[in-house]
Amino acid sequence: MREYSTPVVVDVPASARLTDTVFERAEHDPGLVMLRRKASLAPSPASPGDQGAAWLDITARQFRDEVAALAKGFMAAGIGEGGRVALLSRTRYEWTVVDYAIWAAGAVTVPVYETSSAEQVEWILNDSGAQAIVVETPARLQAIGEVLRRLPAVRRTWLIEAGEAAAQSLDALAAEGAGVGEADLEQRRMSAGAGDFATIIYTSGTTGRPKGCEITHGNLLANARNAVRGPLAVIFDTPGASTLLFLPLAHSFARLIEVGTLEAGAVLGHIPDPGTLLPDLATFQPTFLLAVPRVFEKVYNGAEQQASESGVRGAIFHAAARTATAWSRALGTSDTPSPDGVSGPGLVLRLQHEVFDRLVYRKLRAAVGGRVRYSVSGGAALGERLGHFFRGVGITIIEGYGLTETTAAATVNKPGRNKIGTVGQPLPGVSVRIAEDGEILMSGLNRFVGYWRNDAATAEALTHEGWLRTGDIGELDGEGYLRVTGRKKELIVTAGGKNVAPAVLEDRIRAHPLVSQCLVVGDGRPYVACLITLDPEAVRTWLARRNRPPETSLSHLADDPDLIAELQAAVDDANKAVSRAESIRRFRVLDTDFTEQAGYLTPSLKLRRNVVTKDFADQVEALYS
Repeated sequence: MREYSTPVVVDVPASARLTDTVFERAEHDPGLVMLRRKASLAPSPASPGDQGAAWLDITARQFRDEVAALAKGFMAAGIGEGGRVALLSRTRYEWTVVDYAIWAAGAVTVPVYETSSAEQVEWILNDSGAQAIVVETPARLQAIGEVLRRLPAVRRTWLIEAGEAAAQSLDALAAEGAGVGEADLEQRRMSAGAGDFATIIYTSGTTGRPKGCEITHGNLLANARNAVRGPLAVIFDTPGASTLLFLPLAHSFARLIEVGTLEAGAVLGHIPDPGTLLPDLATFQPTFLLAVPRVFEKVYNGAEQQASESGVRGAIFHAAARTATAWSRALGTSDTPSPDGVSGPGLVLRLQHEVFDRLVYRKLRAAVGGRVRYSVSGGAALGERLGHFFRGVGITIIEGYGLTETTAAATVNKPGRNKIGTVGQPLPGVSVRIAEDGEILMSGLNRFVGYWRNDAATAEALTHEGWLRTGDIGELDGEGYLRVTGRKKELIVTAGGKNVAPAVLEDRIRAHPLVSQCLVVGDGRPYVACLITLDPEAVRTWLARRNRPPETSLSHLADDPDLIAELQAAVDDANKAVSRAESIRRFRVLDTDFTEQAGYLTPSLKLRRNVVTKDFADQVEALYS
């Protein structure tokens, strides 16, 4: 199949805007709990790690009032219709309040990753023409102080955690707007429509300067409403549905979930510090999660490592993992076995699954709060191994696909019709086409307007018919399910002319507990090879099991025969997925990791291949000498 479209489920009128649901719900159902926020962001001495965190209910009326107060403040501060306000913060309750307040003031939110460098911040603020910025902490504000001094157009600055700088607090901003009337706010809020810009999201980019994606109110509303009332309705319609966001809200994926959760009437919570994720999940007890594949990899690898410290427990875990995978495969595209046992897992497998549910699976479900039934995964390929394992455990991972340019989501699997290994069918209102060269093209209600102040880039991204060139390679099956097989620009062509998609190999190798990152190389070379980095936590466990000094450095382990033998097994397993011409012949272990802080990963944890290959050119060359 070369093209597939899914009909629209929810039409978004031209007059619609993102704040409608917030203000209308406050009027018609003011006591409805829309969000929960942590009582305190800082762990107390009596509760290290914030294990006892209390969650405060935020009703529709409370949320609306907070949004309105800040929106009036923005208006009083001179932020006009279409004005750009930057937001630089970790994921937290105030992020969502500020986001909706900017929209209520008729303005445009420009999110900035909290991890962005000063140079990146300067580029985004300058390119977007931001008039003001909301920053999380005084320390972060100080770090970009010199940047702001070079940008006189950024006239106002506010702090979420103001500290001694009370004049710059959000409370001070709300006080500034106290004289703005309700009628004036309503007039400003209604000035925006579905076709107006809601946000300019800068792509993290694996190469070059970030480009600002122009996303409208209609883009976000159409995508969110069609997802939560269409293929994901089962997830959002669950009684007491709630989720806890911990991915950066500066990323379009988390942003869409923010909007979708509030549109659906589910309860939204936030975690600013991923280090408190497990205790926060235990107290919040969400019914569904949003995550990227690396999170699932770490959960699986951590459980495997912990179990492997004991030979008996390790054997039980591996048997449980095999049973979970077999169980999921026997289910097919369903999420549950038939009640009568006619289809799905057989009697023996059902009994094995029941035993391992008591021994292993319940503990894994409890680790994420005990109520999670589904998780939505995006940002990169999940892989069948993890998909089948977690569904067998009792947590179905719904994998989707999209880009910032498609307002985060373009395709998604469905609960009850989940083809693991694919990224699902197009969302309602979205069309997918496979070009002659295999590139995935997208069109629909979710497609962005273009790149801010960059007509040349917009023209390059769109075909003459208006289809978005995704840069990814894929294929559609007979039912319109999409399988992404690689990046168009990342395809490796060996000296022998063999085309190699590195993601297939990299995903398999990263599945090994000892591996943090993997980069496959071989473009123009006689064979395929790779660079491997190690997970420090997994290495410490590995050393302890062998009674070796815990302080052993990664540089000493790079040529360790025992470790190399384990990694060779991971490489051999990955090579089973490809032909001999595509297989990895050699690899090198590095004594450092590819991290976002070092500039080797984007904020959405994609490898910046050009940066890695440039900085590790000597190590790559050594693979062929």
